[in-house]
Amino acid sequence: MMSTTITMETLAIKTENKFRTLVTKQAYKKGEVICSMPSENIMDKPNRFTVQIGREVHTHVGKLAALNHSCDPNVILDTKKMVMIARRDIEKGEELSFFYPSTEWEMQAPFICICGASNCIHVVAGARFLPLSTLENHYLNPHIREMMIELLNHTQEHLKSLK
Repeated sequence: MMSTTITMETLAIKTENKFRTLVTKQAYKKGEVICSMPSENIMDKPNRFTVQIGREVHTHVGKLAALNHSCDPNVILDTKKMVMIARRDIEKGEELSFFYPSTEWEMQAPFICICGASNCIHVVAGARFLPLSTLENHYLNPHIREMMIELLNHTQEHLKSLK
């Protein structure tokens, strides 16, 4: 099998009024891998330039830190394969965005979402704070699914202790 390294050369950071966005310099088809996610700089605490890739593992993502959140995103960050994938067809020049709770359990700096999507979650604080009915409509990375199951199991144990 031939190994290919997908670089970030097809991506550009656009800055407008100190607000950064990540745009693509080419079109992508749904399911296509856009680039690899950097994993050289691993840490155990999150910051605004990291993506959570495991239970207590975060990686500094370089240029991908300019990826903004959307409740109706056009890319998925797959933390198992460490790649960014087109969630739908993407046009050249389009801003790229992903659903932050798909990777983040508890965010260091929660914020109000103004994406305007019909399924907008309004407060982006991490998967831990969202109902299952919301999360089940999104791609979730394995560490987020595991932590959600754990939280549910503890809730059931807690409810039993209240009886």
